[in-house]
Amino acid sequence: MSWLEQLSPEIRQYMVVTGNYWAFTLTDGALRMLVVLYFHDLGYTPLAIAMLFIFYELFGVITNLVGGWIGARLGLNKTMNVGLFMQIMALAMLLVPASLLTVPWVMAAQALSGIAKDLNKMSAKSSIKLLVPSEAQGQLYKWVAILTGSKNALKGAGFFLGGALLSLFGFQGAVLGMAVALTFVWLSSVLTLKKDLGKAKNKPKFTEIFSKSRAINILSAARMFLFGSRDVWFVVALPVYFASEYGWNHWTVGGFLALWIIGYGFVQGVAPSITGKASGRVPDGRHALSWALILGAVPVFIALAVTLQWHSQEVLIGGLLIFGALFAVNSALHSYLIVSYAGEDGVSLHVGFYYMANAMGRLIGTVLSGWLYQDYGLPMCLWVSAGFIFLTALISVNLPGHQSRTPGRVE
Repeated sequence: MSWLEQLSPEIRQYMVVTGNYWAFTLTDGALRMLVVLYFHDLGYTPLAIAMLFIFYELFGVITNLVGGWIGARLGLNKTMNVGLFMQIMALAMLLVPASLLTVPWVMAAQALSGIAKDLNKMSAKSSIKLLVPSEAQGQLYKWVAILTGSKNALKGAGFFLGGALLSLFGFQGAVLGMAVALTFVWLSSVLTLKKDLGKAKNKPKFTEIFSKSRAINILSAARMFLFGSRDVWFVVALPVYFASEYGWNHWTVGGFLALWIIGYGFVQGVAPSITGKASGRVPDGRHALSWALILGAVPVFIALAVTLQWHSQEVLIGGLLIFGALFAVNSALHSYLIVSYAGEDGVSLHVGFYYMANAMGRLIGTVLSGWLYQDYGLPMCLWVSAGFIFLTALISVNLPGHQSRTPGRVE
C-alpha cells in the first residue's frame, strides 16, 4: 500500500469520494430494477409501479434543495456518510415479510432511498470542485466526467445485478446482501473521509438555498427537461415494454438495460475527448445547445418506426443505443458546467439547487412514464421525450459562453 501513501491528499480524498459513490450507485441501480421487476411479476400496472418511485423522486427534489445548505454548513463528509447510512436503512425496511410489502411501505422506503441518493450525489459532485485548483478547468472537466461516467457504468451493472439477484435469491435475499455490503462501505467512509471537506467559511443562511446566479438557474431549467426526456420512457415504460411485448425475462431485461447504462457511463467518461480536446478548450453553453438539438432527433425517429411498425424492434434497440451515447455527452456537459459555474465557498448550495432541478425532471419523467405508457403506449412516451429535449435546447440558448477567466486546456 506504499503507492497509496505517495499520492497527494487531494487524490486520496477523490478516491474515497469516488469509491463511496460507486458503492452507493451499485445498490441504487440494483434496487430500482428489483422493485420494477418484482412488482411487475405481482401484477402491478405500469402506473402503479411508477407511483412506487414518486416519493423517491419527490424527496430527491427536497433533499437537493436543503442538502446543499446543510453540506455548506456542516461539511460534505457528513452529508455523504449520512446518505450511505440512510440507504442501509432503506434496504433494511424492505426486509420485512412479503405480506408487509404494501405500497405505502415501499413508497416510504423509496423516499428514504431518494434522500440518501441525492445527499450522496450532491456531496460527491461538490467535493470535486474543492479538490481541483480553480484555474485547472480542463482537469476539473476530466474529473467530473470520470466520476459521472463511472457512476453510470456501475448503475448499469446494478441493473444487471438487480435482475440477477432477483432470479437467484429472491427479493429479500438480494436486499439483505446489498445492505450488508453497503454497511462495510459506510464504516470505511466514516474512518477515512476528511472531516472539514466542503464546509463553508461563511455560514450560509437558509434563504440562500435558492440560486441567485442567472447561469445556474438557466442550466438547472435545461437539466430538468433533459432528465425528464430520458425517464419518461426509460424508467417504467421500457422495461415493462420489453417484458410484455418481447417476452424478455428478468435476466434479459436487466442485462440489456445494464449494458445500455454501462455504455452510457463509458461515453460520459470520455466526453472531454469528444467535446473539448480537439480544440484545446473546455465547453460552454453553446456546446450544450448544439448537442441537445442532435439528441432530440433520436426519439422522433424511434417513435415513427414503432408507430409504423417499420423494423420496430431493431430501430428501438439501435435507437436506444444512439440515444444513450448522445444523452451521455449532454449529461457530461451539464455536469461540468454546473461545477464550473458554482462558487468555491458553499459550492454545495449551487450544486444542490442544480440537482434539485435534476430530481424534478426525474420526478416528472417517472410519473409520465407510467401514465403515458399505460394509456397511450410507448410512442407517446417517445414524442414527449422529444418535446422535452427541444425545450432543453430552447432554454440552452441563454446559457453563457466562456467565462471571462482564461479556461485551462483539456489535458
